[in-house]
Formats: sequence, structure tokens, C-alpha cells
Amino acid sequence: MKSLAREGESEEGATALGATSAGPLPGLVVMRKTLRPATDSTRIPSTQRHLALHDRYITPRCTINATHAPQPPRHPPGEPPERRKAVADTDETGERGGRRSGPGGGLLMGRPFGVPVYVSPSWFLVAALITWVFGDQLDRVLPDLGPARYLVSLFFAVAFYASVLVHELAHTVAALRFKLPVRRIQLQFFGGVSEIEKESETPGREFVLAFVGPLLSLILAGAFYLGMKAVDPATVPGVLLAGLMISNLLVAAFNLLPGLPLDGGRMLRAVIWGITGKPMTGTVAAAWIGRGLAVAVLLGLPLLTHTGAVGNRSAEIGGMDTVMDALLAAILAAIIWTGAGNSLRMARLREHLPELRARTLTRRAIPVENATPLSEALRRANEAGARALVVVDGHGDPIAIVRESAIASVPEHRRPWIAVSTLAQDLTDGMKVSADLTGEELLDHLRATPATEYLVLEPTGEIYGVLSTLDVEKAFVKAMARPQS
Repeated sequence: MKSLAREGESEEGATALGATSAGPLPGLVVMRKTLRPATDSTRIPSTQRHLALHDRYITPRCTINATHAPQPPRHPPGEPPERRKAVADTDETGERGGRRSGPGGGLLMGRPFGVPVYVSPSWFLVAALITWVFGDQLDRVLPDLGPARYLVSLFFAVAFYASVLVHELAHTVAALRFKLPVRRIQLQFFGGVSEIEKESETPGREFVLAFVGPLLSLILAGAFYLGMKAVDPATVPGVLLAGLMISNLLVAAFNLLPGLPLDGGRMLRAVIWGITGKPMTGTVAAAWIGRGLAVAVLLGLPLLTHTGAVGNRSAEIGGMDTVMDALLAAILAAIIWTGAGNSLRMARLREHLPELRARTLTRRAIPVENATPLSEALRRANEAGARALVVVDGHGDPIAIVRESAIASVPEHRRPWIAVSTLAQDLTDGMKVSADLTGEELLDHLRATPATEYLVLEPTGEIYGVLSTLDVEKAFVKAMARPQS
């Protein structure tokens, strides 16, 4: 029930009680830390125009298919450690090796439908709070329980978040049905989030994707209501079923509020998108309504509680209760406001994504053989006005890319004695990028196979040049800095 992120990003701010997310930022999780910019004395001079390699320098002897789905790079046995540093050792979730949590942390609980489910550390804090508050309520209804009431309350907290997980799984199943990749589900403070990495293609799918979550919460509330009819309401099962019914009704009602980043906001966005034909118009309207909801929650929730419209009678409300209500309202308002702002930011990002084109960002490069001294390779590149080096075999086929960061690390007096092969990153299928890739497709490719440089190929297999992650990041920042049209 959230929205960021796509990426990382970059992600959209967490929301409460189970909304979907357009996911983490679709790009730029591309290992910026591995790319150390060269100094002026080591950088190959740039040119004013981007030239293709195949027009003067390389004519490949075979066609290389760069359009198939990228695969994570696999390091050949015995590869030198300095080469392994250029490519991140990631797992299937896109995280660095040795970590099994998302960027925000958490414990991996399972993979329903192949989607990892994480529990954020903040969940344990909320679970403890629910156990304490619900335990006090149980003491009034079932005073004979004694200290065991806190065990029952803990069970309620777990069951409630299981309901939130069902809510999120509804979003996930719908997304997978529409062939939208889901990065992960995370249970966190005040609810959960399904991180969906792509936008829906149509407003109808967007509406369905947002609606299924509250619908499942309403179905669960109905099921718990029917269960209440079969048990004595003055027993532990009766109290638990009543609490779960009410909590799921609240989850559904809260998420149906018509403002981003809530599910109701996504539904409103889909309706406006369908009417106007402009997804950005729907996003702007739903996001500003979401900000209005944030202000309403901040001011209205404490007022309603204090007047006795919800919760206890006003005569029973003490000073601590007033402080807690105000704190709860502030947290919810901050979550909604942040999520609405992030929704606007993500919409502007996607508007500018088509401006990122592999073809226009590619650096001119020259071919060099394995044994070529670095000083000689740099001399040739400077004469040709190129900014990248591609290592080729005896037949002229590309086998590796010389890393810019590795060039910068070699002192000038040692360059005549260093072969370019010792500074090169072996090419994998994921490091071969089609020159026709643009926008989100380009960023998705770079994220799937993190590296510092990529070999850019024409659809026919001819080599076009070398794409640097740093150049993509600069173009991304420049595009996002432009005023919205």
C-alpha cells in the first residue's frame, strides 16, 4: 500500500495499511559507487559528437544478439579479483551478495507467487504497541485472562498483519496477471507495500490493480463477521474475530480514500486518466487530493477523538491520550503527504524517461588487442577523439571493455608496461545493450546487470560504442531538473 519507488529509490514514501506502489525507481540502481571518475590527466578527451564504431573502426565478423532478456553476469573461474569489483554480486532480488533484506532492511519471510516478502524492523515496534493497547482492551472485556491477555493480543497483532499481507498479495496477483513485475512485498510501520516496478498500460488495469486490495480486506471483514456468529462474543475467539473484522473494515475504508498514495487515490487517478487520456493529469489531481487528506488527518483525527465522535467518550480522554492521538495523526499525515509528493515526483520522472536514449549517450570507442600497452591505447584514442576502449580478439570480435576507473588508477609512468587486458571487464550478455533502448527499458536493463560500462550494439549486431553509467546518471539528473511542461 505504498508508493517509490521506483527507485530508490528512490522509492516512494511508505503509506499505511496496505496500498500498492509503482515500485522502486526503475533505474539508476546501477552501481554508481563502483565508478570512480577519471582525473583530467587520465580521462580520454571527449568529442562534440557521438560516432559509431562501425563506420570507421570495427566491422564485426559475426552478429551479436543484444535484444534478448539480460542475464546476471557470471564470473568465469579464476577471474582476477580486480575484475570482479566492476560488477555487483547481486542476488535475484537485486541486492548485494550476503544481504537478504530490501534496501530498507527487514527479514525475508517467504516467496509467495515467487515474490519475496520482507518484514521491516518497524513492524516489531508496531506489533508491540498493538499488543499493549489491545491487551488493555481485553482486560476490560475479559478480566479473567490476567497476564495471558498479552499473549492473545500478540496473536491479534500477527493475525492483523497477516490480513494486511493478504491485501498486498491481492495487488501482487493482479500485477502478475497483467504481466507487471513485482519486486517485493514489505510489511512495515502502519501496514505494507507491494513494490510494482512498472506502470499499468491502461487506466482500466490501473483501477483493477488498486481496487483488489480493499476488496480483499472487505471480504476478510465479512468472513470474520460470519465467524463471530458461530462463537460466543464474550470469549477469546469472539473478541479476536470482532477485532479482526473491525481492523479489516478500517483498512478497506482508509485505503478507499481518494488520494495518493492510497488505493483510492490510484483508482481516482485511473478514472481521470481514462477521461482525459493523460495519466499525468490523473496523478497531479490525485496527489494534491492526497495532500489535502494529509492535512485533514493531521487536524481532524485528534478533534474527532477529543469530541468523542470516535473511540472513547470525551470525558474519559486524558492528557496522555490526547498526546498519543496527536502523534498518531502526525505520523499518518506525514506518510500520506510524503507518498503524495513522491507520486508527483515519479510521474515527472516517467515523463522525462523517453529523453534517455542509449544511442545519444554512447561514447565513441576504438578497438585494441589484449596485449596493447595502455599508453599506446590511450594515444590511439586521443588521436581518434574517442573516449572508450574495446578489447577485441584476433578476429576483431569484442571480448571486453577497458574500465575508465581502472585507467584512472594507473600512474602515467606505468602505462607503457600495463596491458589493456589487465584493466578490462569481460563482456557478458547483460553488458551488451541495444542502441535502440530508451527510457524505462534502458534503465531496467542497466539495473538488471549493474556495471560501469556497457557495449552498445546496433539491432543488426554491429558495434555502436560504449555506454557509461555515469553518462546515464548525468542525463537522468539533467532531464529531471528541467521544468515540467
